[in-house]
This record gives sequence, C-alpha cells and structure tokens, in this order.
Amino acid sequence: MPVIKLDAIDSTNDYLKQLVRKSKVENFTVVMAEEQTKGKGQMGAKWVSEKGKNLTMSVLVANIRLEGTVIFHLNIAVAVSILDALKKMDLPGMAIKWPNDIMSDSKKVAGILIENLRKPDGSYTSIIGIGLNLNQTDFENLPKASSLKCITGKDYIPEEMALLLRDSLKGFLQLMVQQPKALWDLYHQNLYKLNCPSAFEDSMGNRFMGIIQKVTQDGKLEVLLEEDLTHHYEVKEIKML
Repeated sequence: MPVIKLDAIDSTNDYLKQLVRKSKVENFTVVMAEEQTKGKGQMGAKWVSEKGKNLTMSVLVANIRLEGTVIFHLNIAVAVSILDALKKMDLPGMAIKWPNDIMSDSKKVAGILIENLRKPDGSYTSIIGIGLNLNQTDFENLPKASSLKCITGKDYIPEEMALLLRDSLKGFLQLMVQQPKALWDLYHQNLYKLNCPSAFEDSMGNRFMGIIQKVTQDGKLEVLLEEDLTHHYEVKEIKML
C-alpha cells in the first residue's frame, strides 16, 4: 500500500483519479501533498490550507459493493474512522457535524470529500479526500476552524497521521460490511448537536430553529421543527448556523 508524496498539486483527489484511469493502482494507496492549489470541499467549496502545515491526502478504496440506496454508508465509515483515530489522541469535544465534518469543541479540524466512480459490474471505486488541520495556527479568516496544534500545543507529522487514518479507515470499512447498524450507532452517538435546539438557514436564506433527530440511511438530516413537524433535508438545502 504505497504512499505517494507530492510537493504541490491542484488536487490530490484529481491526481489519484487520473492515476486510477491510467494504470493499476493498489488498494488503499495514499496520495498526499505539501500544498493543494485547488483543494476541494463539499459542494464545490474550496479547502484552504497553509502550505506544509497540514495533512491533505486522498486514499483509494477499490471494489466497494453497496447498493445505490446505501452508498452513504461509506461517508459514515470514513467520518467515524477519522473521529475514532483522533479521539485516541485525547482531543476534547470530538463530534461529527452532518454530513461528515470533524469537530473539536465546536471548531472544524477536518473535512472529507468522497468521489465515487461506479463500475460496470455495479461496484464502486472511491477516492476519499481528507483534509486535517495539523500544525497551522493562523485561522484569521476562518473563525470556525482550528487545528490539532491549536488544541494540544503539539506538533504532528503529516505522513504519520496519513498512515494512522488509513489504518483506521480499513477497520471501519470492515465494520461497514459486517455490522452496518453498529457503524450507524457510532455515528449517531457522536453526531454534533443531536437532540439540541439549533439555528439553521435554508437555501432560500430563511432562518429557523430545529432539533436534529437523526441522519437517514440515504444521508438526509431529519430535523424536528415547530408544531412537532419533522422535515428531511439534503446537504444542499440547509446549513447549521
């Protein structure tokens, strides 16, 4: 399971996708870069990271067999695997913010971007992009972000963290196949603001209060609104304030 280290690249996800198209790539190959010039986040957002300070990586997961209705299980497995690895480092207030941001004391420390390529036999090849803030300490224009160093005061080695996250991911992918209910239970046990009144904004700019009940199997956020009405939201339809 090789680790490919690059100096600067537009996107580790794009690089790994091109590599997969051109040649045979070993499963769980990791691509990591000192700098991403066009790092991507959820829904086309830009992932901003100071050069050389953080972990920007992509890992190949080949031949995943999931029905289209439960492909969100993979998002759950990736998020829980990162959370579990970081929890072992004694970071405080760890949680997963729907759908798969990793939080520590209400600050975002990691983001995930998964790109699935469906194969003719019905299986998937997935490119899993992970951005983890390690040693960056200046977040002047990113008030909701933090890093492991800001939290613990320690320095971290990106390659060591990449291998740690890959090993954790492998274990939770097995759990996804063998015990999916246990995986979902872990996700909900660590879901940010679960059962707590929270402020939201919909895609039309309307703001309202609601209580997160759960995340559905197809990845929608179930929110309890006023008058005991329950509504399900897609990722692009709502954001937490």
